[in-house]
Amino acid sequence: MSATPHDRATPAPGRLSAATLRAVPAESRPAVDPGALRPRIVHLGIGAFHRAHQAVYTEQAEQAEVTAGGGWGIAGVTQRSRAVVDALRPQNGLYSLTERRPDGPLTRVVGTVTEVLHAADDGTRLTELLASPDVTVVTLTVTEKGYRRDPATGGLDLTDPLVRGDLTQSDPVRGEVIRAAATVVGQLAYGLRARLRSGGAPLSVVSCDNMAGNGAVVRRLVRDFLSATRWQERERLLEWTATAVAFPSTVVDRIVPATTEGDLRTAARALTVRDEGAVTAEPFTQWVLEDTFAADRPRWEAGGARFVTDVAPYQLTKLRLLNGSHSLLAYLGPAAGCETVADVMATRWGEETVRAYCAEAAASLPPADGLDIPGYVDSLVRRFANPAMHHRIRQIAADGSLKIPERWLAPLRELRATGHDTPQLAAALAAWARATRDTPAEDPAAERLRRAWERPAPDALRALLLLLGAEDLAEDTALVTAVQRELNAPTVPPL
Repeated sequence: MSATPHDRATPAPGRLSAATLRAVPAESRPAVDPGALRPRIVHLGIGAFHRAHQAVYTEQAEQAEVTAGGGWGIAGVTQRSRAVVDALRPQNGLYSLTERRPDGPLTRVVGTVTEVLHAADDGTRLTELLASPDVTVVTLTVTEKGYRRDPATGGLDLTDPLVRGDLTQSDPVRGEVIRAAATVVGQLAYGLRARLRSGGAPLSVVSCDNMAGNGAVVRRLVRDFLSATRWQERERLLEWTATAVAFPSTVVDRIVPATTEGDLRTAARALTVRDEGAVTAEPFTQWVLEDTFAADRPRWEAGGARFVTDVAPYQLTKLRLLNGSHSLLAYLGPAAGCETVADVMATRWGEETVRAYCAEAAASLPPADGLDIPGYVDSLVRRFANPAMHHRIRQIAADGSLKIPERWLAPLRELRATGHDTPQLAAALAAWARATRDTPAEDPAAERLRRAWERPAPDALRALLLLLGAEDLAEDTALVTAVQRELNAPTVPPL
């Protein structure tokens, strides 16, 4: 594949780039030669998490590659803001990862990103890459809201203005594109059509977002989009997608806080050059993947990833215990004056709250070989308490209306259906409800959340549950009463 203008950005003096990499201490340079890589993976949503997780696994896989066919570089695509493009393009895709360890930070450069694109500005290049047989894997980290799901059905929200726009953006017969697709599902659909037209090489589409059954979710969303088009080759495309495109489910786990100015200074000290794309993460990392790929892929297992036949037990454990307790701390913390997860864990009630919540939620988990739940909870307590992390709870609290259904409502339903009492989950819902009323966080449903509180508490709680797509729980009088009781109870104790 020929070089593009994006590969030839002029490096800034004193800033990390291919030209200044030799100034970086040897122990902090990439584990592989960035110049030996080419775009074989397209990643949609190149934010901090991807750069601290899948990109690192890919570099470790490339480092361990002993067979022909390596060269696994990543073309990263940002969806809205140009901030990542502006940070990484002048640096030839190079950036640093700093692990926030209790005994001090460890910084090194990651070299697997070969080019950085903006979905709208570089739509033609994105479609070209998705059509290329050299690209065999597409990965995604676009957060729950990036998939444009209908909360009632779980399928694609065909009433969403951006989805509707993507469905009508090209001539149905000739396929001439008027503008770049605005949604991730639209980008995938247009890319798959271009790939079929260019020969139909197999492809694997790998969601790395926190959704139960994320592979099946993305498969359904793509098929919903394709079925809603008026494309001449629609049926052939649906049939080809069903046989030649794999959608493995995955579980990703690593805490990646938002980068601060202090983090940029830490990276600069370690590298001796500025890095505007620096990211940070905890030392712990995990990646579990369903072993159902359709084409060649990096040997991520050489970098520590685990391939299994069924990721569901790992997925539910992570969603309900780690993500679920994370959300709980995020909604309890502000009332105690806490700003970070470690602040909450430093209170006299933080660890007790995590353990009590996990003990209740764990009762909803299916048995699975090789999963040590008590050990997993112990590891959560250690990870959350890491004083070097500074993971801001407001970041975790954002988009709660999209996160809570899978983190809390799914186990809540299952436990109540089997006769279990659910005081911890009721208390969690009360903490979220109180936050929507008193200290609202960023949320796509923010205005509807606010309007729910224009009525008395029992009705407000039912309205909130309905907004989450939980009509059954809104009609559960005992649950609503328990949540209201917790809502009226004193807030968490002080530090």
